[in-house]
Amino acid sequence: MPPREFLMIPGPTPVPDAVLQAIARHPIGHRTADFSRVLREVVNGLKELGETNNDVFVLTSSGTGAMEAAIANTVGAGDKVLSLVQGVFSERWAKISEAYGGKVERLKVEAGETIEPAAVARKLKDDPEIKVVTITHNETSTGVINDLEGIAKVVKEHGAISIVDGVTSFGACPVSIDKWGVDVLVTGSQKALMLPPGLGFIFVGPKAWEAHARCKSPRFYFDFAKYRKSLEADTTPFTPNVSFVAGMKVALGLIAEEGTQAVFARHERMKSALRAGITAMGLELFVNGPHGSPTITAIVPPKHISVDAIRKKLRERHRILIADGQDDLKGRIFRIGHMGYVFDRDILMTLAALETVLTDLGYACPPGKAVSEAVAVLNQLSSLFG
Repeated sequence: MPPREFLMIPGPTPVPDAVLQAIARHPIGHRTADFSRVLREVVNGLKELGETNNDVFVLTSSGTGAMEAAIANTVGAGDKVLSLVQGVFSERWAKISEAYGGKVERLKVEAGETIEPAAVARKLKDDPEIKVVTITHNETSTGVINDLEGIAKVVKEHGAISIVDGVTSFGACPVSIDKWGVDVLVTGSQKALMLPPGLGFIFVGPKAWEAHARCKSPRFYFDFAKYRKSLEADTTPFTPNVSFVAGMKVALGLIAEEGTQAVFARHERMKSALRAGITAMGLELFVNGPHGSPTITAIVPPKHISVDAIRKKLRERHRILIADGQDDLKGRIFRIGHMGYVFDRDILMTLAALETVLTDLGYACPPGKAVSEAVAVLNQLSSLFG
């Protein structure tokens, strides 16, 4: 009997048993008081996690569906949009904006680089007609995280609205929506929130509602107004995935039980331990330094070993899944996820398995050094964070 497959990819991520059990129960009616209570608890839990009083809507869709909802409700034909592009997912904002008639300008940096707030400020100063700025907080395709607080600040000073992809950051690191002045933030269920794919979440602030009132883009399923009216009655405008909403209630309870600061600290430990182990193997990190993502690490393979070979061996020998690069980075990097329901054991297991695989493929790994270095980091950070 083969062991279960273990997900160390950027999503979907491992799901706690308690969440799986909640999802597996017989569904409740979506127009019942029981569901309304569950939905309200989920909405309140998401608000607390995002440190916001803004509206938050639960969509039965992927995170990309929530991204489209954000644009459909704020960007009209001819509206000037500045898209901050540094990889696949930040480029997706630009493509969605163009699909809705937005006049898109891209502020683009090389894959693996960050978007600097000062560069955004210069762009906005040069074009006062920009109405919307799309931002990817954590670029999953490369493993780099941006200074969202700094970028949101310059967008607010300009007077545009900020629309943020928080799919692989929300729930894994601090995202203070109100304090930072973020106008719209979207995220998804299958990342740090520890559910399977299928729910999108969108936070909508006052300035976004002003844009919604002006926006003439056609929309139906994703119309903010429908969701706000329904949420006033603790329901949804269309049939939701009631089982996943029930699972989300349990997942938010687990986050609250661990404590949000402890969750954030755990993600930092996982990131630091994995990177220490990877470096100890003599491998190159695609993104180094303080802008490395807390949830995904991209790694350059040894020159004579293909990404496909590494991924195939890990899956066949150890039943561990890691991800390839995307688009131009396909075959040039491999990516290991460490978000959501991931702990010390999982990092050490993945490093040990990767060492054996690379050794089998002819790469000279210092035996045991990766795990040893990772353990040292875990011990050090555990004492610092408690």
